[in-house]
Amino acid sequence: MNGLTGELVLGCVVLLGAAVQRLAGIGFALVAAPVLVLMLGPHSGVSLSNLAAGAISAVGLAGSWRQVRPATMLPLLLAAVCTVPAGAWVAAEVPTPVLLIGIGLLVSAAALLVIRGARATALRGVGGALVAGATSGFMNSAAGVGGPAVSLYALNSGWTAREFVPNAQLYGAVVNVFSLAAKGLPELSRPAWGLVAVALAGGTVIGALLTTRVPERRARVVVLGLALAGGLTTLVKGFSGLG
Repeated sequence: MNGLTGELVLGCVVLLGAAVQRLAGIGFALVAAPVLVLMLGPHSGVSLSNLAAGAISAVGLAGSWRQVRPATMLPLLLAAVCTVPAGAWVAAEVPTPVLLIGIGLLVSAAALLVIRGARATALRGVGGALVAGATSGFMNSAAGVGGPAVSLYALNSGWTAREFVPNAQLYGAVVNVFSLAAKGLPELSRPAWGLVAVALAGGTVIGALLTTRVPERRARVVVLGLALAGGLTTLVKGFSGLG
């Protein structure tokens, strides 16, 4: 990340991701993680994505915790926590170009699966929660993108958007704490940290204001379109670095 311009771009990316996350319950990583990885490198980019998504989830949960389904979320959370260390190991040991390819593939595939509304009996009930949680925990720690697996589980379980958002916020708050514990905080300059904090706060406020003004379907299309573009860009960057 180079100078003031880079820091301003970083702030804009975090602002957009925060607004999306507050609006839809998930989405910070889908929108922001590919760009953050390209700007900061895989370690700091994914760690910043974990930190930001976890913080926004915690803020949203403060006002919606009464709507959480603890019994349903417990298998998801336990499975995710078990696979976080494996994702952290992959993120630390895999060469940067290969990791960029992996992140690009995961983001692109996740966006396409959610766009298509993939249906699978394996993603229902307690068994489905364990599969979704294990997949999500690994993806969250390795690539910063854990939301789509949980979103697909919710879709196959028949959850409404109103039911999904508070439970996704609980999931994001817990799993991102474990992901950061496994990998550590991102490496940023003091000005960058300040800009990230302001962008997170501003994006969260904007997202909260938009929740009553933007139709859910339209917001979903924008989020997934941005995610797919970011995933494909990261994929190209990874392949270009192999030589």
